[in-house]
Amino acid sequence: MSGVLERSLAVLEKLAGHPEGCSLSTLATAANMPVSAAHRLLVDLARCGYVRQEREQGEYRLTIKLVALGLGFLSRSGIVDVAQPLLDALADECGELVRLGVVDGDELIFVAKAQGAKSGLRYDPDMGLSVPLSCSAAGHAWLSAMSEDKALEMVARQGFGAPEKFGPKAPTTVKTLLPYIRSARKRGFSMIVEVFTPGMTAMAAPVRAHDGKAIGVVTIAGPLFRLTEERMLALGPRLIATAAAIAETSSASPLFKTRAA
Repeated sequence: MSGVLERSLAVLEKLAGHPEGCSLSTLATAANMPVSAAHRLLVDLARCGYVRQEREQGEYRLTIKLVALGLGFLSRSGIVDVAQPLLDALADECGELVRLGVVDGDELIFVAKAQGAKSGLRYDPDMGLSVPLSCSAAGHAWLSAMSEDKALEMVARQGFGAPEKFGPKAPTTVKTLLPYIRSARKRGFSMIVEVFTPGMTAMAAPVRAHDGKAIGVVTIAGPLFRLTEERMLALGPRLIATAAAIAETSSASPLFKTRAA
C-alpha cells in the first residue's frame, strides 16, 4: 500500500509542475513504474476526481480538486487572515512581489502573496512549491536562523541548485553559500542578485517564534533594474518590521501555533 501511495504522490507532484499536462509514459517514468501500472493508477486518480484526461490517448492533467483542498486548508488555518493585510501593505510600499513562506518540517513553502507592481515587468514565480534553500533569498533567511551546522545539514539533504536551472550567481558549494548565510544573519535579512533567476533580485527576513526559531519567512522579489542592492538595503527595516508583525499575530493562526510549538 505504501508503494502505491508513494507512486500516486509522485504522479500528482509531476502533474503539479506541468499544468499543460503530461503523457502516460512521462508519468510512468516519474513514478518509476510500468506504463500499464501507471495507467491503472491514473484511472483510479481520475475516478476520485484528481486527474482528468483531455481526450482518449491524450495527456493527463490535474483537476482543481487538489488545489481546492490546499486552498481550503489555508483558509481554515488562518494564515491568510493573519498575514495578508501585512503583506498587502508591504507590497504597496515597495511596489514588488511580496510573499510569505511557512516552515513545514524540512521544507519551506510559499502560501500567500501580494503583488505590488501595478504595471511593467512583474515577477511572480509558482506558489506552493518547496523552496530551494541554497539559491533563494527565502532559503538563506531560514538558514540564517539556524546554527551553521544545522543549516549545512539541511542544504546537504536537499542538494545545491544546478547553475543551469537557476541564476548565474547561484552558490554550488559550501564555501560560496556560507557568505550569504552569514551576511543574512548579521544584517537581519538575506539579499540575492541573479542567484535564483537571471536578471532578478530578492530579499527575505525570517518570521521568528518566541523562542527565536523561524516558523516562516517574508520575501520581496523583483527585477534587478528596479530592485537594486541599494533599494533592498533601504527596504530592509520595513521587511524586518513586517516579519516581526506577522510573528506577533501568529498565535491567531492554528498552523503558526503548531509550527511555533
